[in-house]
Amino acid sequence: MANDGKDYEQFVKSLQQALLDSEDLIKQKNVKIETNKKITDNCGVEREFDLYWEYELAGVTYKTVIECKDYQSRVSLEKIDALIGKIRDLPDLKAVFATKTGYQSGAKAKAEFNKIDLLIVRGKSDEDWQDESGNPFIKEIAINMELVSAARTISFSPEIDGNWAKENTDLDLSKPFNLNMRNDLITIEDNEKAEKYTVLQLEERLGANHRGESGEFEQERKFDDAYIYCDGLKLKLRGYKIRYSVSLPIKMPINIDYSKELVGVIEYLHKGTKTAVFSNRIIKDWH
Repeated sequence: MANDGKDYEQFVKSLQQALLDSEDLIKQKNVKIETNKKITDNCGVEREFDLYWEYELAGVTYKTVIECKDYQSRVSLEKIDALIGKIRDLPDLKAVFATKTGYQSGAKAKAEFNKIDLLIVRGKSDEDWQDESGNPFIKEIAINMELVSAARTISFSPEIDGNWAKENTDLDLSKPFNLNMRNDLITIEDNEKAEKYTVLQLEERLGANHRGESGEFEQERKFDDAYIYCDGLKLKLRGYKIRYSVSLPIKMPINIDYSKELVGVIEYLHKGTKTAVFSNRIIKDWH
């Protein structure tokens, strides 16, 4: 089946539309590229161009056409001459030529003399992932993410200093009382270590201490100078015993392949620069 060049036209259009949409001044104007645009020149002759767009800025209308040629060999001088002939009687057009393979030296000279920009618009290649000296860029990152869950409290038993509570509170110590509160509302203040943390934060610490382990565990601590805060109470804390369970970490491997995100590359021969169009961003002056 003969190559009619339509697929390449759509490829060039998609990259160029992405560039237009990325320009702050232009994207506000919602510029859309037209294909197979027919324009009547000053002599009344209808001319057709592969791609066309226009926009107005500061009262001036800017019109651009791109001729797209999906050739297997370098573009010849005759193809540039043909484009020059098409735009001769359309002096308000900016003409651009796009191909995948490059241009013969005569074609380059003729295009430069007639102010026609030459582009190489192509898909990705291995050369895009190395600098001019051949040093490779990173194009894939593998991340092994491990999510460590906090411990889950089964029971929490604080040991309160009864003498301190009798001297400093109105609690009736002859009757039992419970610290029946949420784990994020019970706070322990350890003055010796200058630490203050909730039982919820304690659970997070305990979970991190059991990497690669699961099951039920117990921790017991004693304090010389510590307090527990709960439900508006401040009580001197002599220690606590906590029973808790821990689940195995959740492993989440993440692979980021930047090469798969690269849609295409535009080489601007008149400027000697490249622009890489990714699926979610555009990098000008690629490399």
